[in-house]
Amino acid sequence: MPIPAMPPLVPLDPPLQVVLVAPRIPPNTGNVARTCAVTGSRLHLVGPVGFDLSERSLRRAGLDYWRDVAPEVYHDWPDFEARALRGRADRMHLFTARAGRSALGAAYAPGDFLVFGQEQLGLPPALLDAWPERCVGLPMLPGRRSLNLAVAVGVAVYEAIRALSR
Repeated sequence: MPIPAMPPLVPLDPPLQVVLVAPRIPPNTGNVARTCAVTGSRLHLVGPVGFDLSERSLRRAGLDYWRDVAPEVYHDWPDFEARALRGRADRMHLFTARAGRSALGAAYAPGDFLVFGQEQLGLPPALLDAWPERCVGLPMLPGRRSLNLAVAVGVAVYEAIRALSR
């Protein structure tokens, strides 16, 4: 008996906004871009970005779907805040391994910003201190340090989609 086809994902309107702050590892960003492409999420890259975003470099890295994602790039956090966030801090979910609140129980809305930090350092402490009520984390076993950035983004995006599809 054939396996039934996977039902298609119904895109959110407005789409989820995935934000990477100061990403450093191109394959992680590429995997996040792929997650955005298959879920209809928008990708925002907040600088400084630790790798070359030229078309030639992206093509060499095998990111042939990069144009479909069309990430928005910002010089730094103030640039992102002014151009994208525009005073909607209540729509942010700041993902950190040091959060006291689980992302699995967060209240999501279409168009929310799922914000992730640099691979080694996470989000800047000043950002976490500015909005402690917006900090969420993905539950892990005690003593474990963190998830890979691309894995964490994938879990978070699909959790938000699951929560919004109820």
